[in-house]
Amino acid sequence: MRLTEITYDNAKPIDGYGPGFFRIGGKVIEGAVTVMPSGVASWGGYDDTEALLAMADKVDVIFVGTGAEIAHTPAAFREILEAAGLGVETMASPAACRTYNVLLSEGRRVALALFPV
Repeated sequence: MRLTEITYDNAKPIDGYGPGFFRIGGKVIEGAVTVMPSGVASWGGYDDTEALLAMADKVDVIFVGTGAEIAHTPAAFREILEAAGLGVETMASPAACRTYNVLLSEGRRVALALFPV
């Protein structure tokens, strides 16, 4: 088997998650969080779009993790991000974390907005 080391440049991979928290780049963060090329920050939920919109020219898609189960995102939230040219993919937070890590390792321009499980 051949192993290849993955480097993430400035972006941080998701190392793990659990009830109410995420471990990102070795640091534990509680509550909802955004993970973008500019860094990791607490997220205020669907009404908090400012930081996500600021990434419009830096990422192609934002994965929205809705918690332990997949749920619909509010239409207004999706419309605001899509109007700025951002792709929005909604999935359960565990799936969003896995997908983000894979695409990040491929050098893709991705970001996350996550609710904890």
